[in-house]
Amino acid sequence: KKMKIKFFGFLVFLSLAFTYLNAQQPYNLIFNHSYQHIERDLYNSDSRFHTAIKPYLKNQTDTISNYDDVLQIETTKKIWDIVFNKSLIKKKYKHFEFSIDPAINLELGFDNDYDQKSWVNTRGIFIRAGIGDNFAMGTQFLENQAMFNDLRNDRIKQLTQRVIPGQGLSKIFKQKPNGYDYYFSDAYISYSPSKYFNFQLGTGKNFFGDGYRSLLLSDNSFNYPHFKITTDIWQIKYVNLWAQFQHLRDSRPDVAMNTKKWGAFQYLSWNVTQWLNLSLFEAVIWRDQDSIRGHRGFDIHYANPVIYLRPVEWCVGSPDNIIVGAAGKITLLKKTALYGQLVFDEFKISELRKRDGWHGNKWGIQAGLKSYDLFSVERLDFQTELNVVRPFMYSHDPVTNYTHFNQPLAHPLGSNFAEAVTFLRYGYKRLFFDVQLIFAKHGADTANLNYGNNLFLPYSTYAQNYGNKFFQADEVNLKILNATVSFLINPAYNLNVYTGIIVRNETSSTINRQQKLIVFGIRTSLHNFYWDF
Repeated sequence: KKMKIKFFGFLVFLSLAFTYLNAQQPYNLIFNHSYQHIERDLYNSDSRFHTAIKPYLKNQTDTISNYDDVLQIETTKKIWDIVFNKSLIKKKYKHFEFSIDPAINLELGFDNDYDQKSWVNTRGIFIRAGIGDNFAMGTQFLENQAMFNDLRNDRIKQLTQRVIPGQGLSKIFKQKPNGYDYYFSDAYISYSPSKYFNFQLGTGKNFFGDGYRSLLLSDNSFNYPHFKITTDIWQIKYVNLWAQFQHLRDSRPDVAMNTKKWGAFQYLSWNVTQWLNLSLFEAVIWRDQDSIRGHRGFDIHYANPVIYLRPVEWCVGSPDNIIVGAAGKITLLKKTALYGQLVFDEFKISELRKRDGWHGNKWGIQAGLKSYDLFSVERLDFQTELNVVRPFMYSHDPVTNYTHFNQPLAHPLGSNFAEAVTFLRYGYKRLFFDVQLIFAKHGADTANLNYGNNLFLPYSTYAQNYGNKFFQADEVNLKILNATVSFLINPAYNLNVYTGIIVRNETSSTINRQQKLIVFGIRTSLHNFYWDF
């Protein structure tokens, strides 16, 4: 707690240091799949916006669509304007402004496989501040207690050490095996000295991609400290991201600080035309210390911002985990976009041509479509995508695998899977309907052998050199239906009341599980927390 207080004090100090800097402030917009109010404008081909780099900056989206005016309700009294349109507390002075809002999730749930009801009790605070036109900061802190007497408890058990998906470690609540006590916090400072550059330092998440999932870098895992430089020149946006991650598998679950590792990422996005975007990606993960070089910490060699320089090191025998990829988007008829990703961990052209299932051909591919105002019905939106990942993709050694806090940094299913996910969304004023359907198939490792699904098994322990194929070992079939109806009370911080149902069927040679969860609640949807895996 002392460290958190010191870090917050550091943010305040930096804020005051930039008081007289002289464009809108570079806030990070809330990134939640269900409430992307301005996304339909960003995906319009006329905007030429770099939609794959998230979270978005407010000073950039304001040039296309005014976030503050979306879904506003006309009111005659200030109190109702605060309830339905504005932040709970918002002050603006000559060079300084700030807002304070509650962050909550009060939920009640019922699962047919459990005798007792589920509940979530989240209370917290969400703060944003800006100084001058170049500097912004944001932070939030959530205190959570939950009783997951439902299908979500099974997902937590899969991750081990009582890790809550996307929300970090927990401790036992009231001596109940299904009771969880955990906190969630993030913070960032954002500085744009000009329209060409943005610098961010903080703890949080990043997302590269136009899809619901990302095979490059997603917001699936827990928050992590990072430093990010975004360069925006002509039709090119280039992100350099450096981050510190944690590996939990070799540590006691009650120890907060575990084995550290580092990551360096580059994402280059080029809007070739109004309708075509092409992007390049690379990432490298390395140990904080190893048996050969001892303590490495942040390796200064990876401060080099030039993309695709890492594969050169890999070719000469670097022990670090290197991943490269590419992405693209084609915008059709202004309101429809085709998008995709291609990612490689390791491959040989000669082995690919043989098509004999060599274990080292590690790749993944995504293809998707999203369309707004489907059939000319305003705010009827459709999205569908296919994600396919080969066995052993993202794996390396148990520390430098592509994970953080026991979860993949990309897709929550890890590797050795195929998934089709489809959404149909409709909004009428502030009423939202959201239906999600998932069909997935993956191979689960069995008999203590490594068939390429578990990213935490050493890559060198593969069960077979050749003959590897999709869904090998124990083939698991997964079907998920998730339907939600919500009413957005206040779009300033996504306060909404909601009800929903999740139906999950999972079958294999050893599993036949059918579950249903019904939930009711009120929440602030500030993040994406994924239970659909």
